[in-house]
Amino acid sequence: MNAETTATVPEPAAGGDVLLRVENLVKYFPVQSSAFFRRDREYVHAVDGVSLEVRQGQTLGLVGETGCGKSTLARCILRLYNITSGRITFDGRDISKLSARQMRPLRREMQMIFQDPYGSLNPRRRVGSIIGDPFAIHKTATGQERKRKVQEVMELVGLNPEHFNRFPAEFSGGQRQRIGVARALAFRPKLIVCDEPVSALDVSIQAQIINLLADLQSELGLTYLFIAHDLSVVRHVSNKVAVMYLGQVTELAPVDDLWAHPRHPYTDALLSAVPVPDPDKAGQRERIILAGDVPSPISPPSGCRFHPRCPKAAPTCVEKDPVLEPRLGDAADHLAACHFPVEDGEDISKSRPTISADERVIESGLLGSA
Repeated sequence: MNAETTATVPEPAAGGDVLLRVENLVKYFPVQSSAFFRRDREYVHAVDGVSLEVRQGQTLGLVGETGCGKSTLARCILRLYNITSGRITFDGRDISKLSARQMRPLRREMQMIFQDPYGSLNPRRRVGSIIGDPFAIHKTATGQERKRKVQEVMELVGLNPEHFNRFPAEFSGGQRQRIGVARALAFRPKLIVCDEPVSALDVSIQAQIINLLADLQSELGLTYLFIAHDLSVVRHVSNKVAVMYLGQVTELAPVDDLWAHPRHPYTDALLSAVPVPDPDKAGQRERIILAGDVPSPISPPSGCRFHPRCPKAAPTCVEKDPVLEPRLGDAADHLAACHFPVEDGEDISKSRPTISADERVIESGLLGSA
């Protein structure tokens, strides 16, 4: 995000309680095979063994390229998808196996802001009706009382309460996203999952929505899981950041530590692509170009899933799956899943893998899955 923003990330209370804990979460989707004689069913490994936690009043940023499993993980956390295995604990309660009926009361405590402010709002319904849906579904307010509560939450997010009866098409993109925020805030939930809430907006409008979310977090004590592609946005809003690649978390750290001391080569490559406003500094920095494409999530590589594209790949990376743990003497809350972590000051753009491209393909099983 290049626009200047004025909001700051609120400081969480020291030792805040863990609101959300995810342990070894797995989500596979079955694939319809076109082969008539194929007996073994194939699966997309969308999320594969993810563990993380979010503390009350904090923001956990979740980053990674398209298809890495960020949105699937978010929908599993909200139990919009049934999980394959693992455990999800929300506010001290295990919600991993709850039915839709059992989850319904918890919907007041966990909500989602969607990416597309155009597609997430029904164009045939008035804004007051859209924002008032939570009150109607949970039967907590009717008639004039519902209208009053809807107008209160509209005012809270910077919308004119008098526009209660307008249709979504009468609002700009930024205003539509404020409608989505208002709908999520109806019951003042403890957790809000923000699924790329500003990626479809102009840069100047992005800053307004980011400031709004930060102000609401300070005022209401909200907890965010913030999914984004733009690392500048994530750095601005997050307390901690989790980096995902091909269904797994490759690095998890406090935001300042991640930017100052990236340990995983994939994290280092992502940070090297962040635009720098200073032309002199931008010219001095070496861009890390990753070779090849992301492997298929149906047949992920053995060992470290990043090794087919990693400039530091070695035979160990093919044979052994790295553990997510502190590396190079980092603090206990800075975790990286890498056998050969990036040292401070190391330029991996000049690194060369010790295994050949053919070995990567064969060892990863990519040749056999073609």
